[in-house]
Amino acid sequence: MEKTLNLIKNDPWLEPFADAIAGRHQFVLDKEAELTNKGKQTLSDFASGYLYFGLHRTAKGWTFREWAPNASHIYMVGTFNNWEEKATYKLKKLKNGIWEINLPEGAIHHGDLYKLNVYWDGGQGERIPAWATRVVQDEQTKIFSAQVWAPEKPYKFKNKRFKPKKSPLLIYECHIGMSTNEEKVGTYNEFRQNILPRVAKDGYNAIQIMAIQEHPYYGSFGYHVSSFFAASSRFGTPDELKQLIDEAHGILGVSIRHGIPCASIMERTRCFISYCRIVSSGWRSISSMVSVSMA
Repeated sequence: MEKTLNLIKNDPWLEPFADAIAGRHQFVLDKEAELTNKGKQTLSDFASGYLYFGLHRTAKGWTFREWAPNASHIYMVGTFNNWEEKATYKLKKLKNGIWEINLPEGAIHHGDLYKLNVYWDGGQGERIPAWATRVVQDEQTKIFSAQVWAPEKPYKFKNKRFKPKKSPLLIYECHIGMSTNEEKVGTYNEFRQNILPRVAKDGYNAIQIMAIQEHPYYGSFGYHVSSFFAASSRFGTPDELKQLIDEAHGILGVSIRHGIPCASIMERTRCFISYCRIVSSGWRSISSMVSVSMA
């Protein structure tokens, strides 16, 4: 006999939907078991792939990794090689579908734009790396590209021992771009200077920032996330967001709301399905399970 969920026991009005609720609950448990290898690792371990994949500075230069088990060839193309496929920028396939390239320090620079030229059985296409941490849009073509972000003097956090106030937790939901009275998209700096003081004065001790992850369609209100590890560049730079968060930590907490994968082939992470199994039919559920918190 199946055990009745406490959620249903405590709310008789949910009894007519017991089967549907139980089915969704079991789906989450099954997906969690899949992502954690049946408990051998944690969801945190699964979500920390960005520490390994993507573009990273090293003592000798740069290392870039992507997961694409069904790809046959991958080239890194960008402003540094005139968007042409070069042997020196060809990724090497490792075990378990991982691709890697190690580059000398001068091979790419801060501000360079780049993408991946990916080949698979029966096709080829340009793709934005799944673990890109900075994505920008060309003003003329409106096309998105990943961008190397490695300033000589990156922002350094001042509040290193932040502890959120939670008794009680008073959350102010906000949207950076819509936080100005002017007929334009607001910025991280404007929010930090003009809105944070008002939020603190009104007694809130936490903010929930909407639409923080990169999304190609601004009108989606941030629900069409295309790059899960890149803060939206339309509001400013990563360092400006860091300063906002740092100053917010001085007076209140910060939490970040996630969104839903977008449907655009050129910008979305989900497009990797055309040459590898980076996503499955349960992707939307995965994105709902793994959210980002900076509190």
